[in-house]
Amino acid sequence: MTGKTSKSWLADTIRRNMPTREALEGNRWTRHLAVRHELWRFTRRSVPRGVAVGLLVGIFALIPGIQIVGAALLCVPARGNIPIAAAMTFLSNPATTPLILIASAMIGNFLGFHADTTTVWAMVESGASLQVWTAWFFSDAAPAVLLGLAVLSVVAAALGYVLAGLIWRPIVARRRQQRLHAALVRRHVHEAAQAGAAASAAAPAPSAERPAEPAAPPPGKPSDCTA
Repeated sequence: MTGKTSKSWLADTIRRNMPTREALEGNRWTRHLAVRHELWRFTRRSVPRGVAVGLLVGIFALIPGIQIVGAALLCVPARGNIPIAAAMTFLSNPATTPLILIASAMIGNFLGFHADTTTVWAMVESGASLQVWTAWFFSDAAPAVLLGLAVLSVVAAALGYVLAGLIWRPIVARRRQQRLHAALVRRHVHEAAQAGAAASAAAPAPSAERPAEPAAPPPGKPSDCTA
């Protein structure tokens, strides 16, 4: 983490809590993730998978400490990007968690279960504590909320995968095209330099001999310069 402050609170939060290789190496459960270089590369396949994993874990598991570790571990079988997955888990934060729970309860009610959404609204407006939210979650509303969280997280992960692919793959293709263009330019410059060096080596060297002096007139004949 650097001392640079971002204008976005979410960006600051992500940067402050983003897992690093050093942090993963210090944890015996995630130590093996630090040496998996493919899990840290930003490719056209790993980035959409990281987005999907982060949304899936971040929405379904609303516990901050579990979200990052769970997303990092799930990136192993999914072959997703760990930093992207960890960043996406922060979309579920104290400001968005009540909305996620309300949406989950509504989805669960639609699918046949029952959860009192008016109670949720009342807790949101009153700023209920974590203990109140936990007691409500483990009440008779739990089946509806759990089912709603599962549906919401799966749908969000699928949409995130598609959108990330549509956004990231053109970026990767453009960067690859720029690298190829730069490589071709360097190759042409190198070939031109070699051709110039070969031409200089094949050219004949200039003669160093002095020009011949005019022959002296034979003795006995007057010179043209005499009167």
